[in-house]
Amino acid sequence: MAPQTVLITGGAGFIGSRLASRLVGEGHEVVIADVLHPQVHDGRGWPADTPEAAVRYPVDVTSASQCDALLRLCTPDVVVHLAAETGTGQSLTQASRHGRVNVVGTTELLDALARAGHVPEHVVLASSRAVYGEGRWSASDGSTYYAAPRSAAQLEAGQWDPQPPTAGLRAVAPLPHAAATTEPRPTNVYAATKLAQEHILGAWTVAMGSRFSVLRLQNVYGPGQSLSNPYTGIMSLFARKALAHEQIDVYEGGQIIRDLVFVDDVVAALQSCLGRSGSEPLLADIGSGRAVSLQEMAEFLAHETGAPEPLTSGHFRAGDVRAASADISHAATTLGYRPAVEPKAGLRRLLEWIAGDAPGDQGL
Repeated sequence: MAPQTVLITGGAGFIGSRLASRLVGEGHEVVIADVLHPQVHDGRGWPADTPEAAVRYPVDVTSASQCDALLRLCTPDVVVHLAAETGTGQSLTQASRHGRVNVVGTTELLDALARAGHVPEHVVLASSRAVYGEGRWSASDGSTYYAAPRSAAQLEAGQWDPQPPTAGLRAVAPLPHAAATTEPRPTNVYAATKLAQEHILGAWTVAMGSRFSVLRLQNVYGPGQSLSNPYTGIMSLFARKALAHEQIDVYEGGQIIRDLVFVDDVVAALQSCLGRSGSEPLLADIGSGRAVSLQEMAEFLAHETGAPEPLTSGHFRAGDVRAASADISHAATTLGYRPAVEPKAGLRRLLEWIAGDAPGDQGL
């Protein structure tokens, strides 16, 4: 890809700072816009790994005037939109906050582009596996069904797997998410706002003649993830507890299923997305391609650190889904995406970072 001006909103974050470093290394002019929210950055300012060559602006995307000022200072060929509130459970009690940042923040940025009279060549959105909700499951008679959101009564009774709509059938297994075949059915406010971002940007880019790419990310983890934010990063939480020789509490009887994708693989997918050819919109799922149970990962972390065996409890968190994993075949075909880091190797790297290089106090 020829050198371009790339604007990364939320560019001081976990994924954005790594993407910025890669793009600077490829000779692109990189502009980072980030509000540096204290829940994520713990009041430390710009992260140490933010590349010096990147231009940095403290910008709140919900502010029309700040978006206007940003676009007076840069004219991006590409916008990578990472700015978002991400807490699943938090979104149920702070819905307006998530709506303002994820939905209104997106529309303010688009309005500022319109006022500046500028249409980027390409807009890339980091979306989320959360848009699928409970997803599709197979039932005991071989049929498949879309699982309804689990009610508080079901969860309190320990009925973890979403039940088929037909009486007498039982849930057998969750099916991997695939954008081409799995309908989005959000089960929390965060997920709904991420789907709204997809729709808003999809409509705008078609009307304005800009290319559009969406990557629906599974559970991203790795060195650099915020250790002060209690609403994101289940693997970071587990790793910190294990290193402190504390018992990890694994919710929902232990068998919550996730697809853990290492941050470097996500950044590689974004790089490939920026360099892809063709003008058609892209919607692809990004994960490791492997479904794992949180129980298995907690046991691995405990073994690696000498922590107590995990506690398998009946605790749960409202808004969570039972299972999520990705079919990454479309990303492989369109982007050449091949995840390089398998979960246990990635978790070892996360442990090493927290134990040795992570900034500040790692206490719980």
